[in-house]
Amino acid sequence: MVVAWRIFHLTKLGRQTPDLPCTVFFEEAQWKALVAYKTQNPIPPENPPSLRQAMHMVAGLGGFLGQKGDGEPGTQTLWIGSQRLDDLTEMWKTCMSHFAPNFIRPSPALVPS
Repeated sequence: MVVAWRIFHLTKLGRQTPDLPCTVFFEEAQWKALVAYKTQNPIPPENPPSLRQAMHMVAGLGGFLGQKGDGEPGTQTLWIGSQRLDDLTEMWKTCMSHFAPNFIRPSPALVPS
């Protein structure tokens, strides 16, 4: 139920406020892994993509083609794409922790006080 709500929330948020930065929905490691996979460049950009751009990238992982008459991605392609994004994110974290640890910031919950 929680996963379904998050996917529906992403769908609505991406359609209503597409110009917001994707950080309103995605964690830092998620959007960096997504951009690295889509651009085939492991170095993340300075600024995160817009929510619409990130949503289209995730939907592309789920089979969304993004052709001229396709409209906006739906919940099914976002759900499938988000499952793939989870795997990409874990792999990106693993690779970056070994090869470029300066690109990963520790989670605020894990930083000692």
